[in-house]
Amino acid sequence: MRTNIKIPKLTVVGAGPGDPDLITLKAIKALESADVVLYDALINESLLQYAPNAEKIFVGKRKGCYAYQQEQINDLIVNRAKSHGHVVRLKGGDPFIFGRGAEEIDYVQEFGIKTYMVPGISSSYAVPAYQGIPLTKRGFSESFWVITGTTKAHKLSQDVCLAAKSNATVVILMGMSKLSEIVSIFAAENKEDIPVAIIQNGTKDNEQFGFGTIKTIEKVVLEKKLSSPAIIVIGEVVKQRVKLASIYKEVKEEIVS
Repeated sequence: MRTNIKIPKLTVVGAGPGDPDLITLKAIKALESADVVLYDALINESLLQYAPNAEKIFVGKRKGCYAYQQEQINDLIVNRAKSHGHVVRLKGGDPFIFGRGAEEIDYVQEFGIKTYMVPGISSSYAVPAYQGIPLTKRGFSESFWVITGTTKAHKLSQDVCLAAKSNATVVILMGMSKLSEIVSIFAAENKEDIPVAIIQNGTKDNEQFGFGTIKTIEKVVLEKKLSSPAIIVIGEVVKQRVKLASIYKEVKEEIVS
């Protein structure tokens, strides 16, 4: 009598920045075929409905609070793939942009397990876009940097110093705890009047934001009580913000109705 033997495999899936409508069709197909879903803290949990028959395990990490250490997550992927079959690693944004997706794939491949990747819409550009901020605009910005605010050594990336010397738009992820240091770096480059946006819980229903300049943004953060998870956008394009009037919510409601 033949039995259905499931082949161990891992699919690393980008869930997008938070709005559940911003997940891709390929990502949904991966979830539908999953036997196990290991999901992070920043994903919208409503996406788990696409994997009704899968075992779902929360492995999210927040500052100072870890459901699992990274080494434990790596081992869990391997063990579940061997025992259950198809493991979907559901990560916020795009897993290859500060999401450790490549690290997890490297680890799993050492065990001969097949691996696949489904890119996601990155919060680095989607979150500013939802606030009407174009990262590039002719006549104002010819390029943009996307930089992690906190390195493996828990320090601010030195790339921020390089970016502050340029005319590019600068997007800093995971940088709220280093905001004072970031402000000091830009101020040292005589850029105290450069516009700054901070967007918390971007693209979600509980999104909050604040606008200012290098000189004023720390005060704005205190007044609006902004905190992580948030994205910092620095550059003239912030001042060029398109007035969207929450158009994405209106479009979403029209699609649903």
